[in-house]
Amino acid sequence: MAVSNHLGECSSPEELDLVGGTGDANSRNSGSSCATSTTMAYLPQTVVLCDLRHQALEDECVPSGPSDNGLVSKWRIRDRMRTGAVAIVLCLNISVDPPDVIKISPCARMECWIDPFSMAPQKALEAIGKTLNSQYERWLSKARYRTQLDPTVEEVKKLCTSSRKSNKSERVLFHYNGHGVPKPTSNGEIWLFNKTYTQYVPLPISDLDSWLKTPSIYVFDCSAAGLIVNAFIELEDWSGSGSLGSSMRDCILLAACEAHETLPQNAEFPADVFTSCLTTPIKMALRWFCTRSLHSESLDYSLIDRIPGRQNDRKTLLGELNWIFTAVTDTIAWNVLPRELFQRLFRQDLLVASLFRNFLLAERIMRSANCSPISYPVLPLTHQHHMWDAWDMAAEICLSQLPFLVEDPNATFQPSSFFTEQLTAFEVWLDHGSEHKKPPEQLPIVLQVLLSQCHRFRALVLLGKFLDMGPWAVDLALSVGIFPYVLKLLQTTTPELQQILVFIWTKILALDKSCQVDLVKDGGQTYFIRFLDNVEAYQEQRAMAAFVLAVIVDGHRRGQEACIEAGLLHVCLKHLRSSKPNDIQTEPLFLHWLCLCLGKLWEDFTEAKLIGLKADAPAIYAPLLSQPQPEVRASAVFALGTLLDVEFDSSRDPAGDEEYDDDDEKVPAGISIIKSLLSVVSDGSPLVREEVAVALAQFAFHHKKHLKPIAAAYCKPQSGSVLTSLPSLANKGTGTGYIAPTQYMPHGSMGPSQIGPLLRISGDNPLAIRDGRVSTSSPLSNSRRMHGSPLSDDSSQHSDSSVLNDCMSNGIVDHTRPKPLDNALYSQCVLAMLTLARDPSPRIARLGQRVLSIIGIEQVLTKPVWPTNSSVQPGEPTTPSLAGLARSSSWFDMNGGNLPLTFRTPPVSPPRPSYLPLPRMRRVLSLELRPHLMNSHDSGLADPLLGSGGASGVRERCFLPKSTIYNWSCGHFSKPLLTPADDSEEIMARRAKREKYALDQITKCQHSTVKKLRQIPSWDTKFETGTKAILLQPFFPVVIAADETERIRIWNYEENTLLNSFDNHDYPRKGISKLCLLNELDDSLLLVGSCDGNVRIWKDFSLRGKQKLVTAFSSIQGHRPGVRSVNAVVDWQQQSGYLYASGETSSIMIWDLEKEQLVNSIPSSSEYSISALSASQAHGGQFVAGFVDGSVRLFDIRAPERIVCSARPHASSIERVVGIGFQPGLDPAKIVSASQAGDIQILDVRRQKNTYLTIDGQRGSLTSLAIHRHAPVIACGSAKQLIEIFNLKGERLSSTRSFSAFMTPKIGPVSCVTFDPYQVLLAAGATDAGVSFFTAEPTTAR
Repeated sequence: MAVSNHLGECSSPEELDLVGGTGDANSRNSGSSCATSTTMAYLPQTVVLCDLRHQALEDECVPSGPSDNGLVSKWRIRDRMRTGAVAIVLCLNISVDPPDVIKISPCARMECWIDPFSMAPQKALEAIGKTLNSQYERWLSKARYRTQLDPTVEEVKKLCTSSRKSNKSERVLFHYNGHGVPKPTSNGEIWLFNKTYTQYVPLPISDLDSWLKTPSIYVFDCSAAGLIVNAFIELEDWSGSGSLGSSMRDCILLAACEAHETLPQNAEFPADVFTSCLTTPIKMALRWFCTRSLHSESLDYSLIDRIPGRQNDRKTLLGELNWIFTAVTDTIAWNVLPRELFQRLFRQDLLVASLFRNFLLAERIMRSANCSPISYPVLPLTHQHHMWDAWDMAAEICLSQLPFLVEDPNATFQPSSFFTEQLTAFEVWLDHGSEHKKPPEQLPIVLQVLLSQCHRFRALVLLGKFLDMGPWAVDLALSVGIFPYVLKLLQTTTPELQQILVFIWTKILALDKSCQVDLVKDGGQTYFIRFLDNVEAYQEQRAMAAFVLAVIVDGHRRGQEACIEAGLLHVCLKHLRSSKPNDIQTEPLFLHWLCLCLGKLWEDFTEAKLIGLKADAPAIYAPLLSQPQPEVRASAVFALGTLLDVEFDSSRDPAGDEEYDDDDEKVPAGISIIKSLLSVVSDGSPLVREEVAVALAQFAFHHKKHLKPIAAAYCKPQSGSVLTSLPSLANKGTGTGYIAPTQYMPHGSMGPSQIGPLLRISGDNPLAIRDGRVSTSSPLSNSRRMHGSPLSDDSSQHSDSSVLNDCMSNGIVDHTRPKPLDNALYSQCVLAMLTLARDPSPRIARLGQRVLSIIGIEQVLTKPVWPTNSSVQPGEPTTPSLAGLARSSSWFDMNGGNLPLTFRTPPVSPPRPSYLPLPRMRRVLSLELRPHLMNSHDSGLADPLLGSGGASGVRERCFLPKSTIYNWSCGHFSKPLLTPADDSEEIMARRAKREKYALDQITKCQHSTVKKLRQIPSWDTKFETGTKAILLQPFFPVVIAADETERIRIWNYEENTLLNSFDNHDYPRKGISKLCLLNELDDSLLLVGSCDGNVRIWKDFSLRGKQKLVTAFSSIQGHRPGVRSVNAVVDWQQQSGYLYASGETSSIMIWDLEKEQLVNSIPSSSEYSISALSASQAHGGQFVAGFVDGSVRLFDIRAPERIVCSARPHASSIERVVGIGFQPGLDPAKIVSASQAGDIQILDVRRQKNTYLTIDGQRGSLTSLAIHRHAPVIACGSAKQLIEIFNLKGERLSSTRSFSAFMTPKIGPVSCVTFDPYQVLLAAGATDAGVSFFTAEPTTAR
């Protein structure tokens, strides 16, 4: 080992203070400080890529958004009924007892609370009939009432037939009181009279049913009424067999007792106790309760008839009692009945609901007298439900006030605490309940409380918390009947209710889209538009209002029209215009939903689009494309995409002979929209790029006649020369406003030089090709070349106008009518489509291929055939080898221009294995233009079936790719918004545990004196092509390795077991340049940087077969002239959330992974490319780059000049820097650099006269360098099968050669080395697929 000192070369002394300040001399001396590190340890708190959009990037199931069927169909009452007529039949025959009844003395005598013996029999009969009529009218005042007193069969028949005739489809109520006639017969016949009242005449139930028909409801108040119910059931069975036309499908029966029972004759009850319970429940309940009350001795029963107030006035005692009774009986029914039966009996018909509530009371009272009321449909027993205790308590409190209120009419009524206590009980359930527990029984009471102003706000808040628990809670609330109440509340103007009402409606519409019709019908959209325009409200709540409005207009033309009339479009644009980019005061969710709301407002609505264009909507949206939130950018692209086809009318043929409408507003707006879309073709978020692909598909569908010849000319290679760029790809400096291609075309996408040699264009294209060669005046030959493209040539001075004129004159775009846009923009669109077709995200790539298919380009992908003898382990997932597999992106089978009978899902065909014994092949991509389409000059269509002529064009549009951003975004409001996730505590506990372990290990590393590292057993990756990159996962004994074919394998090196194995992607393999762990203290993500600049990030990567792609993007934008490969280098900085990327390019790209956005592009200030890159893990924004000429530059993005210092530590020989990094510790000025020549330099860049510490490694064969994050050790690997480990003083701690000792594991040529960040453990990968491990102490399971 030789150690020597050299002078440094800093660019300027002024820049030194940016990193090191003016510290003392000892701190600047690397020799004295290298062995001692600061005890400080920085554990970054930044966590990235863990939002909703990262959960399922590549899932094929597209989110459906709010639904209008399925689960939600259960709560909505499809056939709401109304009782239109009430037929009352009283068979009392006062003063004459029926022959089969023996009455006791004293016995029950009251009928409708009238003593029939207190007046003449006929007068009493009429009074009873009139009273019963009025009692029913309290429940249903608008029905038609008819009464028959002691009638004959003919009179009953006339009553029934007339009632049905006047109420054809409405329900008819038939009330029968048979206290003056014998019990029904065993056949279920009821008794009536003859005209002279000398005989009892039976009436068969079948006749009664045939007269009343359905829908109907029967009330039978007589002894043995169960016989009638049994007869009806037999009638239903009979009618079900087809022997009788009548049906009981909507027939409801209420009977006073079982078939073997007699009505109670106890004098404490009225004779018609069943009818009294059904028609006067409060009076009957209180009279029955008085005998059981604590105040029974002091309470005067006559006071019950003098209870002050009205039943519909909840501020009075009678109204309060009725309100509580309704809440109690509703709650009992809700908790006991099946949901469907509850809906039918308690929500379908107001009168039926009232009767069944009162029937629950009748069951309770009459069972105390050993009489069992029955019903059809049969109800579960409810007479002992615990909610009756709550009713008794409320009745007790009210009765205690009754004497004072009767004596003093001016006395103040004290409301019951019933509702307050029930809301408290509901609140307790919210604290402890869940979807998997019993639903809250107080839910119907919350509905009742909404009717009261004094409890309304609290009830709404609690209801909102309940709805926030999930869609199941929303469905429960809708099932109990909450919808009409919250719909009516939109008519209120109370300010304090606005926020919670908007929240509740957000939850409802997130589940059920069908409510949009009800809202528009009631004019509810104005409520939300006013709230949206209220600048005093929180923006997050206004975002909910925008969501509600978006659902209202989603696919609902009447809703769109109503919102346009209410000024929604101008309100949204006003707030979008007032928002400022990167303004912390602006809530991203608000902008997100403003964009989506407008996009849905003018989607398929030409009038709204024209209004938007007049309001300059494209210019307002353009700044939103640079917002830091991917959701905002994606929604802005969606809104612009829906505006894109505004210049086309769906009723006409854009490929026909009529002229385009060169409207002064439409065409410039279209150009502006296209330019905006092109600026985000290479956005860092797949969410944004997917929307761009969908928008470009719409654009391609309408402009395919003009895009196809340009695509053909672009894709056709020149004979004997290399293809140049399109005219639109020039880097415009003339202020034309065209987007520079380096802003949207990543290197990994298809450039001209890549595509040309790999294309097949079958047939001759008379529009673009002459004599088998591209015209010399075509845009392929004399266009100016793009700077930063593979074949940049700044010598070309042709302008776009001259190129366009040449193209027009040579027939390349020889159309019979003017084009809506110019060639330059069409060329940019074609390149953008090609870029999307090669997107690193498979989902986006498939969309891009579908877009290409619209303009007639078919992709043919050929996967390589890799030998499978030793590269695949048992149990490892395998990918079939494909040779010559054609992936057709055609949408339709060719059948003469008609829509096909079959539809092929584009663009992927099922893989099939190749049985050809081919050698290893290089995968290529080729594009094919079908000959019969290329020669179609008249139509200019990519596919005859993709034309838009006539009605078929409208049908074909439905096959275009659909946007998913709206449906995906709706999922946000279906999730809990008021409470943190259930696993948040578990996540924090796991992080705290890992932080403690990391701090303990960091302290050991910083204070350890490593003297020697020993080799432990190695591991064979079984990679056929050797290990290209390697990574140790902290906190687990896991090593991650990748080979040149981008196959990734994860092993447990302690147990020597394979955990998972998968391919990084299925495109031509470029090799992997970097493996990084994101969020290593939390749920780690695996970042895989490919040599072509594409970056893919995986979650669940260690679970066999369950890895998921979180995000993918191209990190390199443009590259140096004349370079065919990028050789990308990347590094990740957890503290700042930045990914740094460079390679064969003149810039260093800085990506913010939280924003998924390119935030900066720093010039490298060198004519040489960057070969090594390392980000500081202690100081955010700092990174160091090593170049192929051996120079080193330190960058700080916070510094005005960006470059802090540049040096040439490897001045003795011009060799590329193969590894670089920061010295362990928090000092950002200590840098370790290694060149291919073999020298390792440890330098301090803070002082111009600083010295370098040189460590001589293997001369001319160094391949990799690893620097421990905290311990004072560095390691290097050599192509000469050598691994060396040094401390920061330059002392060699270990040196391992192949076969250096007996029984030592073999080491191949080393390709990569890496340290575990929290312990002194080194892993080294070699070209022979072996991985070696070195440790300073025995490894233990962690």
